[in-house]
Amino acid sequence: MSAVRQSARASEAGSATDLSGIPGDLHGALEDVNVPAYAVDRFGVIRWINSAAKKLVGDVRGKQQSSVVVPEQAREAKESFLRKMMGTEESTDGTVVVVGPDGERVQVEISSCALREGHRIVGVFGVVRHRSKSAPPLPHPHLTPRQNQVLHLLSHGRSTAQIADELSLSTDTVRNHIRRMLTALGAHSRIEALAVAHREGILRRE
Repeated sequence: MSAVRQSARASEAGSATDLSGIPGDLHGALEDVNVPAYAVDRFGVIRWINSAAKKLVGDVRGKQQSSVVVPEQAREAKESFLRKMMGTEESTDGTVVVVGPDGERVQVEISSCALREGHRIVGVFGVVRHRSKSAPPLPHPHLTPRQNQVLHLLSHGRSTAQIADELSLSTDTVRNHIRRMLTALGAHSRIEALAVAHREGILRRE
């Protein structure tokens, strides 16, 4: 938690975000607030979670952050973390499915950002903004994690070129993923694939 505490203290002189004039135990407040929060070090290892986060996913300190999400979203979680560490992605808001203490799937909305110490990125900090009451989407037994990721991007209206840019892939590679995804879903077009995915409960309910 020291990285979180140091980050809160670090601010530019005269900045409107300066917390030095606020009395009280910020660390204790983060621990007690009824909103799940976590901090991950630069190696992707979860170093701190508050009490609310422990209720959601259990005590996962010492584990890789990608291990907390369902397998079909693990690659996406790793790539988002790496982009933050490289400084190419400052913050994100996304819907993910995490694994609860008893192995249950829980759909949540997470806001996360790069955790800085001065001008150096030392990890990632995040909070769970919302926990869905509806059942989370189920993984398709014949879709790879990457195909699942492409399917979700298609459902948000992304084009082949946009998906390629977002995933740092070539357009030919994306087209190959889409062709294999269509085959796995027994669909003949992207629109038909999305219809199948909605019907079978594969897509996230946002």
